[in-house]
Amino acid sequence: MSSEPTRPGRMKCVLFDVDGTLIDAVSNQREVWRTWAERFGLDADEVYRVALRTRPTETFAQVAADRDPRECLATLHELEDEDVRSGVYAAFDGASELLHGLPLTSWALVTSNYEHRVRGRFLRTGLPMPGVIVDAAAVEEGKPSPAPYLLAAEQLGAEPGDCLVIEDAPSGVRSGLCAGMTVWGVNAAAAVEGVDRHFVSLREAVPHILAFVSDSHGNAAA
Repeated sequence: MSSEPTRPGRMKCVLFDVDGTLIDAVSNQREVWRTWAERFGLDADEVYRVALRTRPTETFAQVAADRDPRECLATLHELEDEDVRSGVYAAFDGASELLHGLPLTSWALVTSNYEHRVRGRFLRTGLPMPGVIVDAAAVEEGKPSPAPYLLAAEQLGAEPGDCLVIEDAPSGVRSGLCAGMTVWGVNAAAAVEGVDRHFVSLREAVPHILAFVSDSHGNAAA
């Protein structure tokens, strides 16, 4: 959390996580990992339990240590790309209203996924695309490192202390906090440790996010 108050005239920005925050992809992720596990003759439920807690390369090391990790990753990417083309996606309630209500230069996406998949999902759900997307290929260290959120702020021309991070996952929350930003949690019954504010749903947070940005954009976000 930043202790420095925003000075008048400085632009405030919102940095959004994607999966679990703007787009509900839980069923898609479960199906991708189920198919991946079947390809390698593994127990799908166990694989998914591990995948929820770890990055893909760490998952492979735990559940398929005898397999070539490059083959494991290539298969996962193939399945994820196919899911973007044919899977059923839904934006969380309030996501469209929120993103359309923000000035285009005031927000960015910060995701552990890849940009082409994010674009595919946004196209499927009708959500608008921002000018700045920081994906897994953009930084050497992903969340919980502060690098992704710091890069997004830099590309928007904003100071970290003027940025609001919207997250649903502990690693993303840590990433935003370590970057010196304000972090609000959404789409969870209980607050993730460290968040500055917690909202059970994205819908509940919408007016507060719009108000955060409107302070520096006049009526642009109204």
